[in-house]
Amino acid sequence: MLGAGALAVLACAACCIGPILTFLGALGAASAIGAFWVPALAVITVFALAGTAWVLHRRRRTAACRTEQSAPVDLGFPTPAPGRATESRLPQ
Repeated sequence: MLGAGALAVLACAACCIGPILTFLGALGAASAIGAFWVPALAVITVFALAGTAWVLHRRRRTAACRTEQSAPVDLGFPTPAPGRATESRLPQ
């Protein structure tokens, strides 16, 4: 019984070691690439943050300068017509 259990453990380890090693290898490669590109990624991050701040500043500025009133927005809610009773018209 002990030998069969040990054999099952070894078979499971042999089966699962491939995907585990592949995952760890890919993680190591991604870390190496990331470490190599850190200065470039830092520059790209600074430009992306500056661009985002500029766009947000322009959006706020444009919205603040708007002076005319726009037309009412239809939200799709049913409203009773003026002069009509608001009784329920459900089928009976």
